[in-house]
Amino acid sequence: MTRRRVPHQVPAGSRSAVVTGAARGIGEAVARELVGAGYQVLVTDVDGTAAAVTAQRIGAADGIAYDVTDPDAGHAVAARARELAPLGAWVSNAGVGFDGTLAELDEKHVRALVEVNLLGPVWGSRAAIAAFREQAAGGVRGGELAITASLSALGPVPGLSVYAATKAGVLSLAMSLDTELRADGIRVHAVCPDGVGTALLDGMAPDGQAKALVRSGVLLTPDQVAAALVGMFGTGRVYRTLPAWRGAMMRLSALAPGVAMRLEPAMRAVGSRRLRRG
Repeated sequence: MTRRRVPHQVPAGSRSAVVTGAARGIGEAVARELVGAGYQVLVTDVDGTAAAVTAQRIGAADGIAYDVTDPDAGHAVAARARELAPLGAWVSNAGVGFDGTLAELDEKHVRALVEVNLLGPVWGSRAAIAAFREQAAGGVRGGELAITASLSALGPVPGLSVYAATKAGVLSLAMSLDTELRADGIRVHAVCPDGVGTALLDGMAPDGQAKALVRSGVLLTPDQVAAALVGMFGTGRVYRTLPAWRGAMMRLSALAPGVAMRLEPAMRAVGSRRLRRG
């Protein structure tokens, strides 16, 4: 008998939620899932016009511009969300996915990967924590703090070394924050999906090592990732891999990377065949 997932629900309009990088892709799917769960959702994106259009399309409360690399901007976003309702959730989803080996990536792309994928969740989490704690002083305690990580956080991914390092960093951040914030009643979650059919994957070099390796695995939809992430809300689960068996494989590859990478040519060949088939 299959157990049906019961979505986390909040009383209609009682809490607000911020989702970064939410104009499209996984972020849009997460924002839509949260609207369905009863949150007053603030869609944010570096492209403010696209954020506003997405917010209107999915029935979110508002859509605004937000550059996650700005250490101070998150506090203004949290304040805007709290105008809608007390902050109940903050999802750090914004990310970039420049592929290439460390030697191939230029400085601009390396800095963007670190500043958006790693420092973005750091600055956003700081703003959310400050808001949650200020609300607790007024009697509204707790909240959900979530990060979109990646399966690449768990093991070696040649061709995505810097990207994978940033995702390993945010997964470590989530696990540590969970311990730091338990006394505040703030629950911390991260989702680690395999490849997802988004513009980020489409933007990788079509004949590159990274794209072939990603396509050797399971290609997920943004809605699947959003359901898994929001499904952890209200629970003590810190992170989840999608699918679970791929997470187990990646953890094993981290234990013996030299051995695991002997399979890399075969895995890349599988991915290349799938890409050729479209």
